[in-house]
Amino acid sequence: MSPETMSPEEARAAFRSGHSVPTTGWAPGRTQANLVSVPADWAYDMLLFCQRNPKPCPVLDVTDAGSWTTPLAPGADLRTDLPRYRVWEDGELVDEPTDVVGHWRGDLVSFLIGCSFTFEWSLAAAGVPLRHVAQGRNVAMYVTDRQCRAAGRLRGPLVVSMRPVPPGDLATAIQETSVLPAVHGAPVHCGDPAGLGIADLAEPDFGDPVDAEPDDIPVFWACGVTPQAAVMASRPPFAITHAPGRMFITDARDEQYRVA
Repeated sequence: MSPETMSPEEARAAFRSGHSVPTTGWAPGRTQANLVSVPADWAYDMLLFCQRNPKPCPVLDVTDAGSWTTPLAPGADLRTDLPRYRVWEDGELVDEPTDVVGHWRGDLVSFLIGCSFTFEWSLAAAGVPLRHVAQGRNVAMYVTDRQCRAAGRLRGPLVVSMRPVPPGDLATAIQETSVLPAVHGAPVHCGDPAGLGIADLAEPDFGDPVDAEPDDIPVFWACGVTPQAAVMASRPPFAITHAPGRMFITDARDEQYRVA
């Protein structure tokens, strides 16, 4: 069965069994989410960080402390149903397992944050080419020189994802994504990557470099890896996140988050 024909339940079952790949193109029409889990005594800081930085951190759900379930996918397990996780201690990456059952703690509060993979189906339906999908690569992600608004003990830079867009499709790409603010909405920058402090598009901080066509314009969207950058900068004692590009696939339908 191909990823494009899988239901969310089938996709999560594949990941639960240890299949680990980027989730772009999986379970079309179903909303994907970034994951960040922090101890309860850091949860307010994380919630405030997300509220103050809604472009990179649009919150879809927040769990109770210790819970690994979400109404976005009844029956799913946030500890096992993502393709790969990252485990952090004092801001340092210590493990990248395919499940975090052994790392789970009873005080963890999980945040599910909208993901730009969700709006890719809208772009494709509108005829905007997705170069990374065609090339079988993870989307390219970059740490910028723009600082997010700090919240309590959390601070850090904005992270963006980049998709090369032909000039004739730029207006469509902006229009299609602007009506989906729960999954990052409209781009934060188009054109020269130096405007975001990005030196070399061939060297992404996360994901894979993507080959653009000669006339393509690099278009940058706020990215849900931003909380991971905050974890690295702020060094909470413990955190669990998704591995970049390897998302939680929910049962929610993309159109639920369309505002127009």
